[in-house]
Amino acid sequence: MTTGSHSLSGDRPTGRIHGTRSPVLARNGVIATSQPLASAAGLQVMLDGGNAIDAAVTAAAVLAVVEPTMTGVGGDLFALVFDGRTRTLRALNSSGRAGAHADAQALRARGCTEMPGHGPLSVTVPGSVAGWSALLEAHGTIPLSRALAPAIRYAREGFPVSEIVAGQWSESAPRLAEDAEAARVLLPGGRAPQPGEIFRNPDLAGTLEQIAGGGAAAVYGGPIGDAIASHVGARGGFLTSADFRAHLSDWVDPIRTTYRGYTLYEMPPNTQGFVALEMLNMLEGYDVRAMGHNSADYLHVYTEAKRIAFADRAAYLADPRHVPPELLATLVSKEYAAERRKQIDMQRVARVPRAGGAGASGPAGPTGASSAAGEKRGDTVYLAAADRFGNVISLINSLFDSFGAGVVVPGTGIALHSRGGGFTLQPGHPNELAPGKRPFHTLVPALLMMGDRPFMAFGVMGADNQAQAHAQIVANVVDFGMNVQEAGEVPRVRHFEDGLAVESGIAEPVRAALRARGHVLHDGRGMMGGYQAVRIDPETGVLQGGSDPRKDGMAAGW
Repeated sequence: MTTGSHSLSGDRPTGRIHGTRSPVLARNGVIATSQPLASAAGLQVMLDGGNAIDAAVTAAAVLAVVEPTMTGVGGDLFALVFDGRTRTLRALNSSGRAGAHADAQALRARGCTEMPGHGPLSVTVPGSVAGWSALLEAHGTIPLSRALAPAIRYAREGFPVSEIVAGQWSESAPRLAEDAEAARVLLPGGRAPQPGEIFRNPDLAGTLEQIAGGGAAAVYGGPIGDAIASHVGARGGFLTSADFRAHLSDWVDPIRTTYRGYTLYEMPPNTQGFVALEMLNMLEGYDVRAMGHNSADYLHVYTEAKRIAFADRAAYLADPRHVPPELLATLVSKEYAAERRKQIDMQRVARVPRAGGAGASGPAGPTGASSAAGEKRGDTVYLAAADRFGNVISLINSLFDSFGAGVVVPGTGIALHSRGGGFTLQPGHPNELAPGKRPFHTLVPALLMMGDRPFMAFGVMGADNQAQAHAQIVANVVDFGMNVQEAGEVPRVRHFEDGLAVESGIAEPVRAALRARGHVLHDGRGMMGGYQAVRIDPETGVLQGGSDPRKDGMAAGW
């Protein structure tokens, strides 16, 4: 098989020479997260008799403390859960909504042409805690108080800040300094913590203790939600306590497509799962394996498929009440992909793609929507877990931008997310800001199945990177036969509106061939997000875990 990626020198005696580590193999339970402390906490839950869902919620709560740049109590959550007892798959949408007083016209009257990306106007109701609670109530075996215990300990007693988190923290310091409470809580001594430095957030420990004692009601109808609403409202945002009382997390049906005998499940709108499905449906029309991994032909067709799918995303992705079921069915259909595939010219970059008509209402061309709000943002955590009972969970939790809106609620230690920045102010667009509406979202957990059996739960954090990276990961596994670790650590690319970011492992002849076809290339270092995954061997049942070296994390099992 030909390849467009040069192998980096290395000392591994087996496997790919550029590999950083072997997959983690276990029989009873496995978990992969972006922080070792979170993976260890989740693993301990399974060692104590808990299941994968218990472990995932525990790890997510720890991540809310030890990776505060990316996630937190003030963020949103989505998850795919395969129940080993009932053999059923469900999707949880625990994203929040705009406040009842949200007013696009008022913002336009102020001279705003797009949604603010930071500050109180970018804050919607955070759904993380409701999501943790819903997961445990439906599929867990431990109470929320038990799941929060390790997070409370790290928040109160402190934890050593990991290398990559410290770098992101430092980059965010100027924006955090603009908010008095953010500066007080997150910039001790007036600066970001250094790698290995112990950081404590006693206010957040107190908040988590309130949630442990009062459940999700402490946020949605309780003092924590009241504090958030009061602070955001006082600073000109749209939230009220009533918005928190009205919040609901929704169990929904995932969407899916097949790819060369496998079935990929993704989240439906208001998030971008259909983009990954549409891309794979287009790629299925090519002999990707024969092209060669990271060859010029493969990266070109992949990038063009992404551009086409993103045109549909900009036109149609919105609150599920504004995405007709027949439209969604069309977007993920093989027939629609075959039509869209006709726009791909193997010799050159096509003109800016227009959205397909998709056989339903909606704009059929460029929209100018602020659905590119996450173009170069994407501060998120993803984790996956599987257990000996057959349970598998694919979970993603996020503040959107680094430290979200840059707003910390006094006395709580909570940094609020900025998901409201995903709305558009374009009149009449399905994603236009409106009361009680969920915004355009980028968070997408994924689950790849073989028949009726889970094969691999995976995700790649990084805003617009997520759906396009899902397509790369599936191709790495299905077309190129990579194991769970290799699939996430080999060189990747990421397309932006202004060009294609490529990592150093993409060979120079491939770069030259891409430029000859009209691609504008950029340095991709630090732009590929972070992958985590668990896989179940279909023959032996052995559990496998993989963790991206682009992050600080690890997979762990027993």
